[in-house]
Amino acid sequence: METGIFFENRGTAPIPQEREESELDLELLNAIDRFIWGPPLLVLLVGTGILLSVRLRFLQVFRLKKALSLIYSAKNTGEGDINSFKALCTALAATIGTGNIVGVATAVHAGGPGALFWMWMAAFFGMATKYAEGLLAVKYREVDAQGHISGGPMYYIKNGLGEKWKPLGTAFAIFGVLVAFFGIGTFAQVNSIVEITRITAGIPVEATAAVLTVLVAAVTLGGLQSISRVAEKIVPAMAVIYFITTIGVLAYFWDAIPAAVSLVLESAFTGTAAAGGFLGATVMTAMRNGIARGVFSNESGLGSAPIAAAAAKTKWPAEQGLISMTGTFIDTIIICTLTGLTLIVSGQWTSGANGAALTNAAFTSAFPAFGSGLLMVSLVLFAFTTILGWNYYGERCVEYLGGVKLIRPYRIIFILLVACGAFLKLEAIWVLADIVNGLMAIPNLIALIGLSGVVVSETKLYFDHLAEEKEEEEKARTLAAESGK
Repeated sequence: METGIFFENRGTAPIPQEREESELDLELLNAIDRFIWGPPLLVLLVGTGILLSVRLRFLQVFRLKKALSLIYSAKNTGEGDINSFKALCTALAATIGTGNIVGVATAVHAGGPGALFWMWMAAFFGMATKYAEGLLAVKYREVDAQGHISGGPMYYIKNGLGEKWKPLGTAFAIFGVLVAFFGIGTFAQVNSIVEITRITAGIPVEATAAVLTVLVAAVTLGGLQSISRVAEKIVPAMAVIYFITTIGVLAYFWDAIPAAVSLVLESAFTGTAAAGGFLGATVMTAMRNGIARGVFSNESGLGSAPIAAAAAKTKWPAEQGLISMTGTFIDTIIICTLTGLTLIVSGQWTSGANGAALTNAAFTSAFPAFGSGLLMVSLVLFAFTTILGWNYYGERCVEYLGGVKLIRPYRIIFILLVACGAFLKLEAIWVLADIVNGLMAIPNLIALIGLSGVVVSETKLYFDHLAEEKEEEEKARTLAAESGK
């Protein structure tokens, strides 16, 4: 397993250039990692989504149109630091990352085309989870000593479940800082950027690291306002670039699309036979890889996105919940699906390649001259915005743990870690990052289950309000029509 952009497998770690840790210690860490990300956590993640879906009467289906319309039409009249669209873009900045490109390839490589179907299932139920997270984040948010909004799982644990549950919120915040410092927020993304630019464009690692550090510092030192302004511009642009690129690949292989979709559905329930460099996969392998990759990509249930959602200007928690829900739809149902289908229609999924190498093979099979360049641009943008989003997540966790006085030191440490992240390839760091990432989910999922009744009541309150508002508007139109006669 390679480092940088090729690292995406749960339960394994990249092979470092210099082994400084003992095999015994690494094997122990890998065993812990496999346990954390094993069936119990995946069942808990999906099970929470199923519970919320049922209690919310499958809101992700019947209210999706409303949720999508709110992205641009939300009134943004309540308290908050940024508008709802910027809050969504900040969350998507952290969510849409290398997992959408490398993670999907890893899932298909290990589990076959059927893994894509199970990614859809994880996303479908994950939409209800993400809705609940966004709703609770707004309902239980607070204002810090600098007048900025603070929210997320640590706050809805403390303010929703009660003070006796506060240690659970503290645990979440600690894990959040560790992930921001040593996991998704820095090393994984920095390595992705320096490796892809070196391999594709021949840019020295030192040069990429220097430019990246300066850009991260310029954006993150300005706090949420600066991060959200950048995210608001880059996230839609990078999504459009990747959408056009993958649609181009699908158009090139348009005649293979029906067979690819059929293969996804068939393989999800029958497994996939060995073909070419693909060794074959059972239904359980497809299910396990698809669900794990889907959760890793859209982060539904991990508790990260609600930290950004809490800052939205809204007086209706359910409104931001709906907007947050679209993040999972965009991330997995749209972007991951496009990646998965390009791998399948191009036929490269049977080549034996994995990770970014597999996605690169799919792109270059349609566009030999510039496919690698397009992948490089997408990966760089995806990874860069993930760094920005996770900087904010970690900052809010630090503020929860020690107050606003820790924010500036946190930002400086974060920037220094970005600067040195390109040169650190210690195997243990990667595995530890994976472990704390999984540990984040446990306190959050406990809170979501415990507060599911609050989610239901807030949802009813919001939609009753919309019904009354619509009734009043109809009465006003009727009166206007009658007075105009």
